[in-house]
Amino acid sequence: MQSIFDERLWLAWLVKVRIIILTLLLGIELAIARLAPNPFPLRFFINVILLWYAISVFYLLLLSFWEERRIQSLLQVITDLMMVTLVVYATGGVDSSLNFFYPLVIIVACILLPRIWAYLTGALAFILYVACLELTYFEIIPSYSTTHPGMGALQAIIFVNLFGYLAVAYLAGLLAAKLRQVDVKLKYTSGALEDLQALHENIIQSISGGLITTGLDGYITLANTAAQKLFERSERDFLDQPVGQLFLDPLPAADSERAHGEVRFVASNGFCKTLRVMATALAVPGRKTIGYVYTFDDLTEIRRLERDLRIQDRLAAVGRLAAAIAHEIRNPLTSIAGSVSMLSGIADLSEEHRQLLQIVTRESERLNGIITDFLAYSRGKQYQFTAVDLLPLLEDTLTLLENRLVTENTGIRIERQYNFKQAFTMADGNKIKQVFWNFCENAVRAMSSGGVLRVSLEQVGEDWQINFADTGPGMSRQLVEKIFEPFQSQFEGGTGLGLAIVYQIVHAHEGKVWARSKVGEGSVFVLRLRRVAAAEDLSAKLPVAKPQLLSEARETVAAAAGTGGRAHG
Repeated sequence: MQSIFDERLWLAWLVKVRIIILTLLLGIELAIARLAPNPFPLRFFINVILLWYAISVFYLLLLSFWEERRIQSLLQVITDLMMVTLVVYATGGVDSSLNFFYPLVIIVACILLPRIWAYLTGALAFILYVACLELTYFEIIPSYSTTHPGMGALQAIIFVNLFGYLAVAYLAGLLAAKLRQVDVKLKYTSGALEDLQALHENIIQSISGGLITTGLDGYITLANTAAQKLFERSERDFLDQPVGQLFLDPLPAADSERAHGEVRFVASNGFCKTLRVMATALAVPGRKTIGYVYTFDDLTEIRRLERDLRIQDRLAAVGRLAAAIAHEIRNPLTSIAGSVSMLSGIADLSEEHRQLLQIVTRESERLNGIITDFLAYSRGKQYQFTAVDLLPLLEDTLTLLENRLVTENTGIRIERQYNFKQAFTMADGNKIKQVFWNFCENAVRAMSSGGVLRVSLEQVGEDWQINFADTGPGMSRQLVEKIFEPFQSQFEGGTGLGLAIVYQIVHAHEGKVWARSKVGEGSVFVLRLRRVAAAEDLSAKLPVAKPQLLSEARETVAAAAGTGGRAHG
């Protein structure tokens, strides 16, 4: 099995260790030279150490630009053997105690080079050491030793070192081979573990549902990508935060029989979302529970569709009821109104009787308005869809409303916030004006003591969104959920059919409408319609509705006020 260790890292480590050892060796020898007389030449020893320093620095620089690691390893091993020989010679040859550096160089060769080089390095170390001893023994070169052993003792020293070097080469080579195998297995196992961890992490991050894990203390330890998108938070915002603070409702207990349920949380845009949550204990085999796992699914759209379906069912029931009884009520109502009118013409009626007749007349007119709304609600509506610009329709409605507010001195101010110059959609302009007028009329009635009506238009994805925000007293959550159902009026004298008709119109346009409100913070009615291309892009294939004149707008809004203005939600 081939080793895959980093040779460059080992070579850099070798140079650093060599410099440290040389520094310690130089310091020790200088200390010994000051404390006791030295038989060996100190200057020669220092020069050898400095040369070894210079060679080490050279190899360190060579490592940064020469990529042949194997050749560098071989050069460093040979150089170290030669420098060790010089150091042994300078410190007394046969008397030197520094010949233990030879085994260190052999061990380094076992680590950096193939196993055969361990034996070659041991042989070369033996040859250099024997050459140093023989040359000094026979006085071919000057000797700095203080003892002069005989030939037998010298031969014994030589054979002992031969055996020692070969033994070190064999054992170090064997150990290095084992270490290489263990290193490869360890890296292979580490790679497999990393792949497994990456796979598990990718699985967790790829799950479409939100997943949050916590410790036993309830603090979040992990949140996958789906949870981050669902809660509109980054992973940093989740970590070390109590999971219970994310929701308006308590989470189900993981160890209970009902470890699932529904919870609500408020998104960054102020909307309240409904989530299905399932809690599970996080257990490790052989250990107790170490935390909890919570999985989430967004049920907001499903609950909205269920609510819309309930509204549709109720609206259909009301429509059938209206169609069945409206005509039956209108005929006797007409007779009552006619009879009261004739009675009011009697000259000798008292003032009290006239007031009673006025009450009957007024209530008859109100009842007639309710019947008219019933008929308008139950009657099948005809729509003429064209590509229309919402801004002129909206501006016409607000202009008429402003004139009325100024005339009546209501103290209500209108603010416009348009981010676009055109807002084309496929719609029936007159019906959309009726929707606008109903929203405005409800806002005006909600601000009986004055206030501000803010109307804004913005683009949200593929839709146009129009917001009608008032500064009135607001509505409770229960009323907001039922505001588009019939007979849910919060105003005195209202029938609650105005917003039900609005819902019908918007639904026919395949749009969306909803309300946001809190008690004491005003209300916002939101309308979304599908966005289409500008008029110039549609001129070749769609009939574009011409801008309505103000006089035409007055007639349309007046008609809207006649049908929806009397029955506000």
